[in-house]
Amino acid sequence: MELKGKTALVTGSAKGLGKRTALQLAEQGCRLIINYRESGPEAELVKRQIEQLGGEAITVQADITETAGVEKLAEVAESWSGGVDILVNNAGPFVRKRKLFSEYDEETIIRLLHGNLLSVMLLDHKLLPHMRERGWGRIIHFGFGHANEARAWPHRAVYAAAKTGLVSFTKSLAVEEAPNGITVNLIGPGDIRGDNKERSISEVMHEHDLDSPVGRPGAGEDVARVVLFLCQSDSAFLTGNVIDVTGGFDPIRANIKGM
Repeated sequence: MELKGKTALVTGSAKGLGKRTALQLAEQGCRLIINYRESGPEAELVKRQIEQLGGEAITVQADITETAGVEKLAEVAESWSGGVDILVNNAGPFVRKRKLFSEYDEETIIRLLHGNLLSVMLLDHKLLPHMRERGWGRIIHFGFGHANEARAWPHRAVYAAAKTGLVSFTKSLAVEEAPNGITVNLIGPGDIRGDNKERSISEVMHEHDLDSPVGRPGAGEDVARVVLFLCQSDSAFLTGNVIDVTGGFDPIRANIKGM
């Protein structure tokens, strides 16, 4: 197992893409820190699944949209494992209802920016010392497909601003930490919906999705396998990248056409 002995923290890993990623990291030998905000029973289920694989895991309740939650998560993670080797920043609030920027209240604006950008920066900052000490680390941020282009995304102005800011931060941090053996990359998942976020490629392979250029819906495994690739030791030359996992689908252009 390529990653045996490494400790991985995946934020928002009780469900969805975070869960699928955590399970596949565990299959490669990682010890897992499962983070959740409200989904306690689901987080415990993921923990049991990892233990059934012969792995180790703990669950940590922490709301990463708040500074106190980031501090709690980092403190518990380091006290349990001595330090985190792989950090996957999956969690990030999203408002599904399409809204004009003028329709947002101040609290929502702050929550979206904090949860999708500032909390990621703070968690990276708190967990970097261990990675630097060991001379090895993998940091992976989650954005959205085509975030690297920083195009207009009407009705998603706050979320898009936070994630495109995260693109710039990813590239800057990657350059700064490259001499320390730490890689930093961003994955832009496409329109992977509902239960498909936790499914394997084989489970969706023969299903049809008229919106997808490849003809099938995306699966959580599509994203998780890219995470695993970036975490390999031989992937050390790949840093500062934005990797779209979209099946060719462009959610921004599709929404603009539907205005």
